[in-house]
Amino acid sequence: MRLIQLLVPEDRLGSIRELLRDEGIDYVATRETDGSEESVVVHFPLPTQAVDAILDRLREAGLDDDSYAVIANAETAITPGYEELERRFVDGREEDESISNDEIRAKAKRMTPDRVTYYAMTLLSALVATAGLLLDSPAVVVGSMVIAPQVGSALTAAVGTTLGDRRMLVAGVRSQVLSLLAAILAAVAFGWFLKSAQFVPPALSVETVSQVSGRTSPGLLTLVVGVCAGAAGAFGLATEFPVSLVGVAVAAALIPAAAAVGIGVAWALPAVAIGAAVVVVANVVSINVAAAGVFWYLGYRPDGWRERDRRGRLAMLARSSTAVVLAASLVVMLVGPGTVMAGQLSFENETKTAVQDLLEREHGDLELRAVDVEFGGVGPVETQREVTVEVARPDGGTYPRLADEIGAEITAETGKRVDVTVEFVEQQRAS
Repeated sequence: MRLIQLLVPEDRLGSIRELLRDEGIDYVATRETDGSEESVVVHFPLPTQAVDAILDRLREAGLDDDSYAVIANAETAITPGYEELERRFVDGREEDESISNDEIRAKAKRMTPDRVTYYAMTLLSALVATAGLLLDSPAVVVGSMVIAPQVGSALTAAVGTTLGDRRMLVAGVRSQVLSLLAAILAAVAFGWFLKSAQFVPPALSVETVSQVSGRTSPGLLTLVVGVCAGAAGAFGLATEFPVSLVGVAVAAALIPAAAAVGIGVAWALPAVAIGAAVVVVANVVSINVAAAGVFWYLGYRPDGWRERDRRGRLAMLARSSTAVVLAASLVVMLVGPGTVMAGQLSFENETKTAVQDLLEREHGDLELRAVDVEFGGVGPVETQREVTVEVARPDGGTYPRLADEIGAEITAETGKRVDVTVEFVEQQRAS
């Protein structure tokens, strides 16, 4: 529930009062004098879902867009007509459950801390994530997600995109880009220090560490994390759900991958650095696009949207830089990481089909258990593809050339060279 306080000029008080009476809103008016000008402060409670609609109607009745207005949280309202307002708006017959444009702007801005705190927490989370990746410790990596503050800037950009607020959009995008660059540089410096001081064993091959390798190649599930985190953040901001809980999911999609970029640079591994960078870009775009899409679904529109016809709305979108940014983001997401992911999914499917066909055709006594494909990089710096095949064999059976046969079959099917490892599981059946 919200308590609205409006400063209404004397010459417009009559139309405002008439609208409030028509809407069944109980109000209290107090007169204020500022020098020679007289105004009236009008106080009235509203269900959260009704704020945007009532404010729009008040503006149509003569209230200025930039007039003094305060929207505050309230616990209880005991007025003759409030229950009827709840039935009209909360029961969903007139409005959805979204809060007003002004309120969601304020909530998004409050999500981002001051600049010093924001970048300090980003650097600390990057250092923790780098340590967690090198230690191959999921618990430490999760700890880095808890302290990362990126959810605020992501939601600020999404709100700015949806409402056509260029200042919010630019501020949100700038904060995301600069903070992720800072996280990458911190990871580079920390990784180089650990490597030079030999706190990390010299023989460690970082590209084989599971926490690092899992963040160097974009996949469908990676993109799902970003989309779900952005959508959950938007729903949380538009409702009473604690958005801070969603911040962990947003950080999970960004901070460990940014730390992996830094590790790749510190160890001079282009495949790791570029692969993790693609993951970061894909997740940033998916978070922002998903959040903006949810806000649009919930009914948020640029200011002045309802007053324009269809042609005017299209013109508004065409002139708006937010529309251009959104379109460019979609292109980046689909053409860049989307192409890489599609190629990898196609290779995995072709590999599994080739292995299954070979075993059915040449080795009917073997039972295929699993086929696992791992990529050593992405795009032009993709260094290797590793295929691990698990099969069950009869007790005592030997197949010394099976790995070579599988490798040749996969190369013939896909046109790509692969490293094949075969893991045998002994199988014995009663006669």
